[in-house]
Amino acid sequence: MTEPGIVITRVFDAPRDEVWREWTEPARFADWYGGADADCPLEEVQMDVKPGGPWRLTMYFGPDRQAIHWKGEYREVVEPERLAFTVTDQPDGDARELVTVVLTDLGDGRTEMVMTQSGGGLTPPGYEAAAQGWGKFFDRLDERLSS
Repeated sequence: MTEPGIVITRVFDAPRDEVWREWTEPARFADWYGGADADCPLEEVQMDVKPGGPWRLTMYFGPDRQAIHWKGEYREVVEPERLAFTVTDQPDGDARELVTVVLTDLGDGRTEMVMTQSGGGLTPPGYEAAAQGWGKFFDRLDERLSS
């Protein structure tokens, strides 16, 4: 990547179609997004997984259940291999990051996921914090896919 951002590569012991559904089905997405320490009530998740379709999710975390309102728009949907969407936790602002997820079937029921986030809306420490957050999200996703 030449611009500021994040690149995370993970390999899951799950077929590519299964990993795809984790990203595109509301009940599944709500269960892992935010990691093990967050709660994303299904009634506060909306996903219209098609180019131009909006998505939104409210995440509650911490002892005081602080709310974060996430939203964005799907830009590219190529089932089951590529998903691109915008994301922000500042729904009233104009800044949007672009997240791209590429899923590669490795055979033997394993899938490589390469997730990138860029857009220049975050500082280097902001991207570092976002990468740590995504890491926790993906740990939870790995738990789901392994069970």
